[in-house]
Amino acid sequence: MAKKNIDQNINQEKLSKTAYSLFDFTKKEKPFLIIISILISIAAIITPYTYPAMWFGFALAAYSAIANDSIQTIGTFIASNQNRKWYYLWLFMGLIWVGTISYSWFTLGGDVSYERLTTKGLEKAPESFVFLQLAAPIVLLIMTRLRMPVSTTFLLLNVFTYKAGTIGDVMVKSFIGYLLAFSIAIVVWFALERFVKNYLKGEAKPYWLVLQWVTSGTLWSVWIMQDAANIAVFLPRQLDTIEFIVYAGFVFIGLGFLFYLKGDKIQGIVTEKTNVTDVRAATIVDFVYALILFYFKIYSKVPMSTTWVFIGLLGGRELAIALGKHGKAKKKNAWRYRAFSLAGKDITKAFIGLVVSLILAVIINEGVRNEILDFFR
Repeated sequence: MAKKNIDQNINQEKLSKTAYSLFDFTKKEKPFLIIISILISIAAIITPYTYPAMWFGFALAAYSAIANDSIQTIGTFIASNQNRKWYYLWLFMGLIWVGTISYSWFTLGGDVSYERLTTKGLEKAPESFVFLQLAAPIVLLIMTRLRMPVSTTFLLLNVFTYKAGTIGDVMVKSFIGYLLAFSIAIVVWFALERFVKNYLKGEAKPYWLVLQWVTSGTLWSVWIMQDAANIAVFLPRQLDTIEFIVYAGFVFIGLGFLFYLKGDKIQGIVTEKTNVTDVRAATIVDFVYALILFYFKIYSKVPMSTTWVFIGLLGGRELAIALGKHGKAKKKNAWRYRAFSLAGKDITKAFIGLVVSLILAVIINEGVRNEILDFFR
């Protein structure tokens, strides 16, 4: 009886803490929640009107996708350049955005996705919208605010594909990307931790800054080639001149806002990792990540989740650093526990995003539902 009362008291305390945390969150995030309520109301009103809904969905997707995915591509760039003016960083990355998108638009007849939207199941531009398709980027905004590294590929593309097979292909490619990035990161950073650790000590030489800007710019360009499809999925598959200017210009301005906020709350996913604010560590992370993304770009035209690749890279890096630590067993175990904890936390949050995207895809798309039902039959 006494044990039962103790368990009840513990459960009540947990519920009280949860309720307080929820109240505290709503109090702190009141302006953000008001904005979300307004966006949901607009989405509900505008859904029946295809052309306005298309651009409204695009605007939400553009900001939410880049805000969430910023941790992958420009997160380490922001973290290691905190002492520099935000507008210099913005202009550098913004011009790369414009140049990369322009090349695809010119060479591929108006396609800004580097043919990622030519995949079977995504090749058709939406002719009408349902509310949940416009709500998907709003969900992404909320998850970004909660510092969740969600796959924008899963959350935004899955709600538009009409074939379950397409979703499966994207998932397989993304999971392979995670495993490859995790494995490569362990090899690279274990070698760095054990053999060239002393070389990376002390003040960074000036050339490291140049290397980092070049590497970060390259990574950003390769990421655009992979993930621009997540933003363009709301739009026609070939954009005319005016549509292209709106598309490129809106994202360019949104990048400026993101740099002004220094990556916003989700930037913590990067800054909590070991020594990532060091320009040398940031350069190595970006270089390895860019190589992996470029490999998958030429591997196939099927879209993939770059988020899963990135969290695999950071997870493998943390584990390799922990394995390379010397000293007492207790201290080494603490490092390893921290590495597994960070990797587990990131992949859990990314998995939640995957589940949400699959639920939305099943609810929205009849073709996906029928394929799943046929499979179980």
